[in-house]
Amino acid sequence: MLTKNHLNCDLCVIGGGMSGIAAAIAAAREGAKVVLMHERPVLGGNASSEIRMWICGSHGENNRETGILEEIALENLYRNPTKSYAIWDTVLYDFVRREENITLLLNCTCMDATVEKGSFPHNRDTRIKTITGYQMTTQSFYEVEAAFFCDSSGDSILAPLCGANFRMGREDESSAECGESMALSDSMTMGMSCLPYGRETSQPVPFIAPDWSTKITDEDFENRRKPNLYDDAENFWCLELGGDQDTIGDTENIRDRLVALALGTWDYIKNSGKYNADNWDLEFLGFLPGKRESRRMCGEYMLKKDEILSNHVFEDEIAFGGWPIDDHFPGGFYHRGKTNHTFRTPAPYSIPYRTLYSKNVSNLFFAGRNISATHIAMSSTRVMATCAILGEAVGKAASIAAKYHLTPHDVYLQQLELLQELLLNEDCFLPSKTRRISAECRNASLRLLGGSRTQAAFSHDTLDTLRNGQDRAHKIYHTEEADNYCYIPLHSKISYEFEKTFVSSVHLVFDSDLNRNTLPGSICERTHSTRANRMLNSPIMHMPQTLCKSFLLIGELDGQRVELMHVTNNRKRAYHLEINKPLDKLILVPTETWGDKKETVIISFDFN
Repeated sequence: MLTKNHLNCDLCVIGGGMSGIAAAIAAAREGAKVVLMHERPVLGGNASSEIRMWICGSHGENNRETGILEEIALENLYRNPTKSYAIWDTVLYDFVRREENITLLLNCTCMDATVEKGSFPHNRDTRIKTITGYQMTTQSFYEVEAAFFCDSSGDSILAPLCGANFRMGREDESSAECGESMALSDSMTMGMSCLPYGRETSQPVPFIAPDWSTKITDEDFENRRKPNLYDDAENFWCLELGGDQDTIGDTENIRDRLVALALGTWDYIKNSGKYNADNWDLEFLGFLPGKRESRRMCGEYMLKKDEILSNHVFEDEIAFGGWPIDDHFPGGFYHRGKTNHTFRTPAPYSIPYRTLYSKNVSNLFFAGRNISATHIAMSSTRVMATCAILGEAVGKAASIAAKYHLTPHDVYLQQLELLQELLLNEDCFLPSKTRRISAECRNASLRLLGGSRTQAAFSHDTLDTLRNGQDRAHKIYHTEEADNYCYIPLHSKISYEFEKTFVSSVHLVFDSDLNRNTLPGSICERTHSTRANRMLNSPIMHMPQTLCKSFLLIGELDGQRVELMHVTNNRKRAYHLEINKPLDKLILVPTETWGDKKETVIISFDFN
């Protein structure tokens, strides 16, 4: 008889990809007890060292996804300048381990669930009681009882286990039928990939392909970009198969075909004599397919293509997208013709909270590529940066539901503003919202003291950008792309003076160079946290030079000063610091940047 362990928590997250990581951390930081169950030995899902897909997100100036994902990206720049996957895995692992409220179960596969059937609030008929996972390393079972569950498994494992409504396949979004019950036209999906990545060396390296590898010719790359190991953007995504099969049930068979295809492609590159590849070695070959699509959960609302393209703004906006509509043909590599159907979307566009919880299971959230969306809409929302900010929204929503004993739908009905406020406080960009600024902050005297610039260089209006609730420079806030930040001389003081009041929190936002213009290399190198092929001259990364490295935050009451925060090696873009003290003055003193500058950029400095 194998051991069976029992755990109890507020939120159980199944799947430790980028959306599951963000959901678990976001809930834990609000005090919720979280169990994160992940079936692999390393975190990250498609972004992990086992699969190695890039974390992509919204296109456009200043549209980079922030919150927990930006924290991870900045820490990775600090700790991992060569973009080593070994270090990347530890960065993700560290972010989860440092949260005391998270119990992490690696190598643990969700395999069963117990449910209650009945009449639950808001016309739900099912409630999950427990889920059970098998941990192969310890040969033991874990039964997790939770108030709420989040399926971030990608394949929506809880759908068949608990009876959650889902769909799998393609709708005809051009038909007259455009309501919530839009019918599926077929069961086909986008496929999956096993990626081969190379490393350039200083001498020739032979490659001998196994007999069973797929034989590739020039004709196979017709209508496809020719392989180019010297192009930073070459990640072999077009080596895709399986969309015309069952991307869950047929995965093992599809994996065999993908590995043969990847090896055959590498043989073609190395031994055809056409790609200057003599000195390249095969450094990585994925044996775990990276999936683009399988089951999609049915939520309170289903996001549709037309809502994305028309840039519809939802009242319950909790995240944004901006990746193109990017629908890959089910035949993948063997589809003759274009590999995918793609066109740009508005960036950023609005994503509603109601797509993140089940229509029929009363305590089930979901985040990732399995949210409630049509096939075409999902072809844009599926990328991992978007999935991560959806996960962060679920984590905050679950913490609210646990604290106030609400259902996920009750959070929408009763606590939507609180959910949006928590996300904004944690540096999540909601394009239709700005942070609330207290009257005490708006009315306080705000001055710049000292520094090499004169006070005249900083008008009242200029400094007021620090307390407008807008945490990035963005065209959505201005008719022209005006600056929404201040250049502050190092060692000068930004000072708030006000009548004695109880200060609950201080909000700080620095400039982490969202467009990554201060990093070395191509735009592909600058914007991705990981690297595909490794060249001899691949750049060494560093922290964004615009980011404030050291600063001091001081509070004062009746002339008595107290140090509220002193950071000497800052690797974060934003802080929302709980103060809970009576004060009549706040002073921020930036002392160093990560670049060789005599001033630093501050986007927000305000208090409530």
